[in-house]
Amino acid sequence: MSKIPTMRLDRLLNNLGYGSRREIHIMARNGRLKLDGGILQDVEQRVPLSAEFAARLTFNGEPLDPLPGVVVMMNKPLGVTCSHKDKGPLVFHLLPDRWQFREPKISAVGRLDKDTSGLLLMTDDGAFLHQVISPKRHIPKRYLATLDRPLRGNEAEVFASGTLMLDGEDKPLLPARLEVLASHEAAITITEGRYHQVRRMFAAMGNHVVALHRAAMGGLALPDDLAPGEIQVLSDAERFIVMRGEHDVLGGDQA
Repeated sequence: MSKIPTMRLDRLLNNLGYGSRREIHIMARNGRLKLDGGILQDVEQRVPLSAEFAARLTFNGEPLDPLPGVVVMMNKPLGVTCSHKDKGPLVFHLLPDRWQFREPKISAVGRLDKDTSGLLLMTDDGAFLHQVISPKRHIPKRYLATLDRPLRGNEAEVFASGTLMLDGEDKPLLPARLEVLASHEAAITITEGRYHQVRRMFAAMGNHVVALHRAAMGGLALPDDLAPGEIQVLSDAERFIVMRGEHDVLGGDQA
């Protein structure tokens, strides 16, 4: 069994965005930090970085924020972007204010463009992030697309062929699966993450995507009760579910 790492409590709280170390010492002396219901003033002690210990701590009467290594799922609304470098409304502004000051920073696991909604993962766990976005992993992503014109009828065959070329590229797309939902609606599952890939795939078929929503990644689906802009912390089991489904998207149900 691996040893649980430890950290000074004032540094941990500083990394979680609760304030500077000086501010945390003051707040602790004022009784705002409690362990098992009792006031905890010694914030220089080293504490285990375990979920079990974090569950025993409260700050201002509220449970402690998730420890470093967190992965959250957001139902990304329209109109916000996913990069710290972008201008305008960002998905990070939808997180609790304190999370803006966390170290390491919370980053999006891949990106959804401003005009795409749905399942977005965010994390401060660099290893998890790189595992998910690695082009070698081929983690399936399922989208629901609303189209400007009726489907022609041969889209599923073309997308599954592994021969479709996007405009301006010289390498064909990997096979993708399409399910017709209505004359102007389809579900599409891809295992790559090329720039605006789904929109460009339908453009190559002479159609235009007017609305796009990501419904699932790997084996993890967006819950129906997670409202736009809301987040949900993933359990270890749910993190594992995301990593499932590396095999060919046509080889099984990965929606």
